[in-house]
Amino acid sequence: MTSEAQRRIEEQLTAEVVASFARTPDPRLKELMESLVRHLHSFIREVRLTEAEWTRAIEFLTAAGNITDDKRQEFILLSDVLGASMQTIAVNNEAYRDATEATVFGPFFVEDSPMVGNGGDIAAGAAGTPCWVSGTVRDTDGNPIAGARIEAWEADEDGFYDVQYTDGRVSGRGHLFSEDDGSYAFWGVTPTPYPIPHDGPVGAMLDAADRSPMRAAHLHFMVTAPGFRTLVTHIFVDGDPQLEIGDSVFGVKSSLVKQFVSQPPGTPTPNDRALGDKPWTSARFDIVLAPS
Repeated sequence: MTSEAQRRIEEQLTAEVVASFARTPDPRLKELMESLVRHLHSFIREVRLTEAEWTRAIEFLTAAGNITDDKRQEFILLSDVLGASMQTIAVNNEAYRDATEATVFGPFFVEDSPMVGNGGDIAAGAAGTPCWVSGTVRDTDGNPIAGARIEAWEADEDGFYDVQYTDGRVSGRGHLFSEDDGSYAFWGVTPTPYPIPHDGPVGAMLDAADRSPMRAAHLHFMVTAPGFRTLVTHIFVDGDPQLEIGDSVFGVKSSLVKQFVSQPPGTPTPNDRALGDKPWTSARFDIVLAPS
């Protein structure tokens, strides 16, 4: 039990650190830093953090920085597995009528994806069962949104994004624009469950906590249009067993679980794509954007 004298020493230190930000010119930065100090000090005092634990935390953050590069963002992984990413998304994407729900961005988005056009193929050779994804982009009054930019990206059937390979491939990602009636469609591959990268400090933390690194099968979207809130979201595969087990980054929302309908070999494809004796799947995802 902490003595009254010790409690006063600890509270005085917190007050001094908070006061050091009193002259911060930017009021928002001042608010953030003062609140951060209060919460951080409160955590240290609540758990009675040892110096050895503090050192281990610094080593952990250093390791996360060392493994981070232009193709891997360990700090996003850390934010994701702590639920901080989803909490930030919840705060910044308040529910608005029937607008499509947002979820985590993930660490594997890359700018300047290939333009594939409606009916095009984002897979570009990525391994997996072909999948036809189609839908519309509308506002919350049901009006079609023409020219919305739709970014889509996904892992291959082995659970890897193109940037995780070392051969410079660009696959499993692309963008297109909605038509005048709001419609869009593209080919990809059917999503499969995969683990987040767990060969670094975040993976070691999950191991220590007896937590799985597995993500439920999903396909990423980012949809932008003038006058509307940017939507970052996924769709998940109905029937995926991982949905029951749990998603390592807490990204699943029931409204985003969609049916991926199996199509046997020889079934005519929507745009007469020749698939030979390959099976394929189809999924529909109607997107509703909230006003900005």
